[in-house]
Amino acid sequence: MEKKNLDWANLGFNYQPTDKRYSALWKDGAWQPGGLIDDPFVHISESAGVLQYSQTGFEGLKAYTTEDGRIVCFRPDMNAKRLADTCDRLHMPRIPEEQFIEAVDMLVKANAAWVPPFGSGATLYIRPFIYGSGPVLGVQAAHTYEFRMYCCPVGPYFKGGVKPLTITVSDYDRAAPKGSGHIKAGLNYAMSLYASYEAKGRGFSENMFLDSATHTKVEETGGANFVFVTKEGKLVTPKSSTILPSITRRSLMYVAKEMLGLETEEREVPFSEVPEFVECGLCGTAAVICPVGCIDDHGKEIRFPSGMESFGPVLQKLYDTLTGIQMGRIKGPEGWVHEIIA
Repeated sequence: MEKKNLDWANLGFNYQPTDKRYSALWKDGAWQPGGLIDDPFVHISESAGVLQYSQTGFEGLKAYTTEDGRIVCFRPDMNAKRLADTCDRLHMPRIPEEQFIEAVDMLVKANAAWVPPFGSGATLYIRPFIYGSGPVLGVQAAHTYEFRMYCCPVGPYFKGGVKPLTITVSDYDRAAPKGSGHIKAGLNYAMSLYASYEAKGRGFSENMFLDSATHTKVEETGGANFVFVTKEGKLVTPKSSTILPSITRRSLMYVAKEMLGLETEEREVPFSEVPEFVECGLCGTAAVICPVGCIDDHGKEIRFPSGMESFGPVLQKLYDTLTGIQMGRIKGPEGWVHEIIA
């Protein structure tokens, strides 16, 4: 298939409409058969549940061209499960896993010309989301919903490639105990925007949010999970009921333990322990892993021995292994790579 005439190597992480998107409606107590549509615009009531009470959740995954020319995506079943959890928490109807996977397949096949070629450094980002489309006035759940999915070709999430970042400890709270921090709800990201723009205005790439109850334990950035490496080479990731369970982070922990033979630990991480780690990284769908070189704690800097020039050795090995699995260079666990076009 002839690809679109794009400068693949210099794409940003920006929205660009492609040829088709997927849509399915939920009404009368059931999901209707979904299909591909051309219209990139959403048409809803001015009193739609999503507009009045932020009743919406989303996911993010990518399609890749492998070294042998196949088009695949990475663990879409996990995205389907996580979106189902989001739906449960926001009192929205679950999208069946089979319908979710079918939508991914239909969407990518219809937009195959937009999937970047192997070696370009770009990928096809897929954004599934569900929202309350029916009108509401009093505080309540909507009666109708739309499940929609679009895609667009993107370059690296962080401009300039994968280089260590400088981040700052935030004084704002990302999520409350027993709140919605563990799901991928749009409202969580809206709440992080002010803090994010403030941090970037001061020259930092991201925030480090601490737990809202005590402000003593590491949580996440609002867009990515943390991973740390100890002096002994153990991979440590924070554990909390208010952290979004990153698919990338869970995959990295498996790769570290089962494929690379590293010791791993998921536990509470006191902020006071952070200076003792030798490597720090942010992980998520968009960036896979991005190393952190420095954390600013209200003017006091925590600098990691791995430095500000490149990955530390453990995170580099993890990055190379996971991206190798995604791109077809390394054989990964059964079912991780979902083939869409052979």
